[in-house]
Amino acid sequence: MKIEQFEDKGLAHFAYAILSECAREIVLIDPARDPQPYYDYAQKHDAKIVSVIETHPHADFVSSHREIAEHTGATIRVSKLLGADYAHETFDEGQAFTSGKLTFRALNTPGHSPDSITIILSREGRDVAAFTGDTLFIGDVGRPDLREKAGNLTARREELARQLYHSLRDKLMPLAGDVLVYPAHGAGSLCGKALSGANSSTIADEKFGNPMLRAMSEQEFVRELLADQPFIPKYFGHDVALNKAGAPAYAPSVQQVPRLNADARLTSGVLVVDTRPEAEFKQGHAGGALNIQQGGKFETWLGSIIGPDEPFYLVAADEATLENLISKTAKIGYEGLIAGALVGSPATEATLPKLDVEQFRQHPADYTIVDIRNRVEHRDEPIFEGAISIPLPELRERAHEIPTGKPVVVHCAGGYRSAAGASIVAPVLPGTEVLDLGEAVKSFQLAGAAH
Repeated sequence: MKIEQFEDKGLAHFAYAILSECAREIVLIDPARDPQPYYDYAQKHDAKIVSVIETHPHADFVSSHREIAEHTGATIRVSKLLGADYAHETFDEGQAFTSGKLTFRALNTPGHSPDSITIILSREGRDVAAFTGDTLFIGDVGRPDLREKAGNLTARREELARQLYHSLRDKLMPLAGDVLVYPAHGAGSLCGKALSGANSSTIADEKFGNPMLRAMSEQEFVRELLADQPFIPKYFGHDVALNKAGAPAYAPSVQQVPRLNADARLTSGVLVVDTRPEAEFKQGHAGGALNIQQGGKFETWLGSIIGPDEPFYLVAADEATLENLISKTAKIGYEGLIAGALVGSPATEATLPKLDVEQFRQHPADYTIVDIRNRVEHRDEPIFEGAISIPLPELRERAHEIPTGKPVVVHCAGGYRSAAGASIVAPVLPGTEVLDLGEAVKSFQLAGAAH
């Protein structure tokens, strides 16, 4: 038996391939959008993919389960509660199947979603591992607020939080202490709020160190779980629906994105996402373009700023980066929104001024300061007194709230988000100077810590 973990760092996602060496069979759990790594793994081990299991319809990435099943003949297994639109076998508590000496059984563990399951892997009658999806993370548990309006079954966050309390305590915590815990996400995922950087654990270690598994009442658990959850990106509901239906094949979808010449005429009114470094963007870009830079968590911010019904042009600095970003866009099921992809800038008539940081440091009261970090960051780690808090995912809808009597300075925690923020605010406030504090914010944070 071999358990192979596949990590997508951009989305903090873990997928799994479990190889039954005697049977030369592979069972996949929660695969990513691009199926090729799993085909390569199967070929390397001269094995056949026989089953794909989805722990739930994921909100933060698009799965390749339907494509893999159509390509390999593998059986997709999901909870009956998911209401899947593709060919599948239901896999719920009391059901199991075998591959060689390995047995896979399902536990219904609602809470993150009403249709969540945990897969228990046993070998010769002994439980070896629990693939917990978004129910139990390392150091945290799944958030319960993503299925109030999405999916086959919907439920209020309070109800799901109560279900999660019992799923953890009645289903997972009674497992043997040496059972390995393999979640679908690690640190950086928006499916929880305090995930560890570790990629696996054990039931015993989680019972000892996971604060959400400590002794507490259901009411205390619900209150603590619902407090300070991160924002919900615009694309999450779209991906739940796409995963319920089964996404189209990855490679053809990526190939169908129109590649345009640098001098192509763009349709007026269609959004431009310019991913070039902020210094290049500020020197010249198409009017109204958004600067979501290629680094950082590009796909997360793309799907947080832009809705799933908004077409856009995608601009990159070079061909290799452009192809990489098209692939990242496909991870969240947005490749069909790309009206055209091109290298360079389709226009350079718009610019953004550079902030005189020392002038700002000496006279901050002469500026309107907009903090686009998350609300919890703004609350717990204040940097500028009197700053207006508008989190980046809300900025396109709320930029008009910003007063225009002074130059506007946009800041985040490190510079990546503020580049996007300044590009959003500037077109909304014509005639007002909009400035990006960028990475210089770090010096203000250090100064604040010293006091």
